[in-house]
Amino acid sequence: MLQMIPVLLVITAVVFLLIHLIPGDPARNMLGDRATFAAVEALREKLGLNRPLIVQYGIFMRNLVRFDLGNSIKYHIPVMALLQRRLALTLALTLVSCIFSALFSLPLGYIAAANKDRLPDQIIRGSALIALSVPTFWIALLLLIVFALRVRIFPIVGWGTTLLQHLRGLILPAFTLSLSTTALITRNARNSIVDTAGSDFVDFARSKGIPNNTVRVRHIIRNGLVSSVTLLAMRIAAMIGGSAITETVFNLPGIGQLMVEAIFGRDYPVVQGTLLITAFLIMMINLVTDILYSALDPRVTLD
Repeated sequence: MLQMIPVLLVITAVVFLLIHLIPGDPARNMLGDRATFAAVEALREKLGLNRPLIVQYGIFMRNLVRFDLGNSIKYHIPVMALLQRRLALTLALTLVSCIFSALFSLPLGYIAAANKDRLPDQIIRGSALIALSVPTFWIALLLLIVFALRVRIFPIVGWGTTLLQHLRGLILPAFTLSLSTTALITRNARNSIVDTAGSDFVDFARSKGIPNNTVRVRHIIRNGLVSSVTLLAMRIAAMIGGSAITETVFNLPGIGQLMVEAIFGRDYPVVQGTLLITAFLIMMINLVTDILYSALDPRVTLD
């Protein structure tokens, strides 16, 4: 947690400098080429762009401590309020995608490992390779055509207003977002379980007369899942950061779609806010992953 402090400071500095690294006047970029000189100067005054850079960064950090990320140029509301509206969907999408990945990848990885080099193993590994090779946007469009337009089980766009509508609206995008993660974790779990099953401590446990089911659960699967947890945590971070494509295709009002809209709309306060909140979420996921290590592997301690 102490290491997160300097990392957060570096991230805030990088995010702050992004707006100043854009060629041209940031205020002019926000308002567009047709904006009048008076409008540009008024925006520069409002955002403090006419002050020295170090002073601007100090103001930025002061406002950030107050959870004030400024106002959206497009929506004319505080960025923090806008992020609060969109954050719930992205978190729900990531959570459902993570559940899908865990439910499919871990059993498939174990089945492949238990049938090493036999037909089930070859089918699972081949399917995982195909899933890794197919572009995400193509899968999203294919699922929309089949299950939303033709079969009409799921909505085409949006995620509704009630809890049931939310769940129905999240299934297709969550499955799309989880597909590559499922393939990666399946291959990783399979290899880890195969390596763990051939370890000396597993042979020693069996020689002591411990039942096979106990050896399988407590020694093989538990130790084999440590690397898969690491990979899943990394992929959760990738899901949050890479949800823009999925949210855009399925027209879901989440953080990813908001960032895309802000970039094309030159709404740089929103871009700054989405980058900061995404970075913070990724850091929290890494922290939780470190804590889970000690639960899965007794050799890992949190001194």
